Amino acid sequence: MAKSLSKSTPLDTTFRVSLVLKGLDGVLELVGGMLLLLVSPRQMNSVVRFLTQHELSEDPHDLVATTLVHLAGSLTVSTTLFGAIYLLLHGLVKVALVWAVLRDKLWAYPWMVAFLLVFIAYQAYELVVAFTWSMTLLTAFDIFIVWLTLHEYRAHRERTARRRRGRQPPTKNWRKYP
Repeated sequence: MAKSLSKSTPLDTTFRVSLVLKGLDGVLELVGGMLLLLVSPRQMNSVVRFLTQHELSEDPHDLVATTLVHLAGSLTVSTTLFGAIYLLLHGLVKVALVWAVLRDKLWAYPWMVAFLLVFIAYQAYELVVAFTWSMTLLTAFDIFIVWLTLHEYRAHRERTARRRRGRQPPTKNWRKYP
């Protein structure tokens, strides 16, 4: 950000760390999207079965393992293509916006907020349809990042306005004489 690290507040540091986490999440989405494009549903099913076979041999009712096997078994070409496109686009937009905000691009702050609000709305819908704690935590984290982004955006605009005022030549007071 434009401020030096010695002047950064705990809130600034929290904002930067949250953005980096969001950026890493975006990178993971890009990797996941690429994997979905490169690995067929049949191959994915085989990998999941291989990875979960030990756990299922110990506990055939293991919730995570049985859920993964069920999901992998129900994958189709169209669902993996949709998932790949979704993850690639979502990850790309997220990484680009995080990069732009970390580079202090003022235009990126409102776009970041708008992008997150759209996904918060979608996540809220998903919570109503099928509540999960992981979706609740993700939604709470996104709401927190929106709040931090708005806070930093206001501070960034104020700093920019102060810098501009400092560079403007003094205004001349011209008297009008009748």
